[in-house]
Amino acid sequence: MIVWYKKDILSKTQLKKLSEHKYNCESNSVCDKLLQPWWCYLVSKTPLFVAPNLLTIIGLLVNIITSLLLLYHAPDAKAEAPRWCYLSCAVGLFVYQSLDAIDGKQARRTNTSSPLGELFDHGCDSISTVFVSIAACCAGGLGHHPIAMLLNCATAIILFYVAHWQTYITGVLRFGKFDVTEAQLCIMAIHLVSFFFGPQAWHVQIFGGIQLWFLMASFSLITALLVLINFAQTIRKGGIGKNGSTVAGTSIIAPILPFLLVVIPAFIISEKSRSQVYLNHPVLYLLTFGVLAAKVSCRLVVAHMSKSEMNLLDSGLVGPLILFLNQYFNEFFNEYYILWLAFLWCTYDLIGYCSTVCLEMVSYLNIHLFKIPYPPKSNKVANSRK
Repeated sequence: MIVWYKKDILSKTQLKKLSEHKYNCESNSVCDKLLQPWWCYLVSKTPLFVAPNLLTIIGLLVNIITSLLLLYHAPDAKAEAPRWCYLSCAVGLFVYQSLDAIDGKQARRTNTSSPLGELFDHGCDSISTVFVSIAACCAGGLGHHPIAMLLNCATAIILFYVAHWQTYITGVLRFGKFDVTEAQLCIMAIHLVSFFFGPQAWHVQIFGGIQLWFLMASFSLITALLVLINFAQTIRKGGIGKNGSTVAGTSIIAPILPFLLVVIPAFIISEKSRSQVYLNHPVLYLLTFGVLAAKVSCRLVVAHMSKSEMNLLDSGLVGPLILFLNQYFNEFFNEYYILWLAFLWCTYDLIGYCSTVCLEMVSYLNIHLFKIPYPPKSNKVANSRK
């Protein structure tokens, strides 16, 4: 087994609080209610020997592979990929959505519910958000409008982070009427439009010359703005901890700092690049900073579930740092190769962090990650989001 981190990531106190964590969720999603019959049917046909986390990781791998197929054929986010790539992305996202929705049901059905399941689920969601948002931008023709693409990908990642930041403050994970499920269905629709009509369909002019891609991007940004306004109300009300603090008793504002260390360098490095590294390699650039953002989001989830403080610095920041240093020294090395190096480091760091945290929890809780070690006894499937 590869040892990614020489030292333990979680303290004994964090492990104890993680083991005591109880999932608390409120969902007002419209589409969740409509899809519940499908999800309940699907889990009822799932063999009892299949572990819940195995469902989640299979869904994530399908999602990543189908997204990478599209990104491989359109590395500049402008090229038209084979039509089947868009269809595969829609199907891959549907598979991920379905398996992600039933993992919690399968856990209750097999009496294997644990805090590790929630942590694993949110970790996979953070990674999926990166690949799904970039693939959606490629399918929706935003590659021809790099600023819009950067903003929309950043928006998706920011909204995921804000959702868990809010949970860190209130102790409750809330889903609005238009939330993750609805966004996923919209993205599936984007891929299907590109499958049937090609990505050039998004440049059709309607309403006095306004193109479809602009309406799509504007809708995304306006929706994000409404979510952020609602989040501002949460900040104003304060947290459930002592003196309005977070569940960990820490500042409700502090989680913004680790995330700013991802977002700000992403925009600055793009702007300062002499070789226009983002404009020439948008997919690789967004993947690099997206993977780093996923790592920071995972750390926030761990902080919430373990009721602990979130550290400011992150080892993944070495990636942006080497890009910055190369620019500082007048791009001594080809920036494209440095970008690849940064991406590989951020990916290695994310996998290392996630695997180490999971292994530490598996050891502490004395459970298995991807298998059920005993003959499961079936429970009635609960009609809930997870």
